[in-house]
Amino acid sequence: PSHCLIYQLKNHSYRELPIRMADFCFIHRNELRGVLGGMTRCRKFAQDDAHIYCTPEQIQAEIKDLLEFVKLIYKDIFKMEYHAKLSTRPEGAMGDLKLWEQAEAALKSALDSAGMKYEIKPGEGAFYGPKIDVKIRDAIGREWQCSTIQVDFNEPERFDITYVGQDNQQHRPIMIHRALLGSIERFFAVLVEHYVGAFPLWLAPVQAVVIPIADRHVPYAEQVASELRAKGFRASVDNRNEKTGFKIREAQLQKIPYMLVVGDRE
Repeated sequence: PSHCLIYQLKNHSYRELPIRMADFCFIHRNELRGVLGGMTRCRKFAQDDAHIYCTPEQIQAEIKDLLEFVKLIYKDIFKMEYHAKLSTRPEGAMGDLKLWEQAEAALKSALDSAGMKYEIKPGEGAFYGPKIDVKIRDAIGREWQCSTIQVDFNEPERFDITYVGQDNQQHRPIMIHRALLGSIERFFAVLVEHYVGAFPLWLAPVQAVVIPIADRHVPYAEQVASELRAKGFRASVDNRNEKTGFKIREAQLQKIPYMLVVGDRE
């Protein structure tokens, strides 16, 4: 709703559309105690939430771009399996039937052109519009619903938001809700399970640990870590008064991608 209020602050022309807004504000959901579960289902969480205000003719292009974004995240970056579900008009849905048919056709066409595997779920759409849900599969075969792309005819109506069309008349925009990672907390929990804690180098909290063999090697270890940090790496020094083998074992348990052991030769 906050994005609808921002949209209302000024008049808009069809030339400005699509208008895209995003935020990572906290969301609160009063989940029942029995279904709460660590980070996978919380009462307070952040979501990569965005809303796109567009004309009916722009729906397909916007959905296509969002599906390319989904592929980039899950296929190219995180290397995870995923598939989509297209949910269509339910009983008692609001909005014009012709608009529903246009939106459903646009979603289906965008899925086809993206080459994404999907199944159709008749009648399982939201009352305010059809939607695409994307489910990912983690390393142990569990499915999680993270990405969602929803067409909304309801909020533009209820907030009475409009744009001036080519005919110089007021028209109602279509609102697209989209979340790609979904709940950031849930997605992070899925990643921990998927990578068994061993994150790829770019994602690891500590990318390299420098391990000095003796106290006299600490200044050089600090210099190495400083040079790494200057180049953008997340590096630390383990300068504790412990045996080298112990430090190496701890770094292995912490799944730190690289260990740089420095002594006299280095």
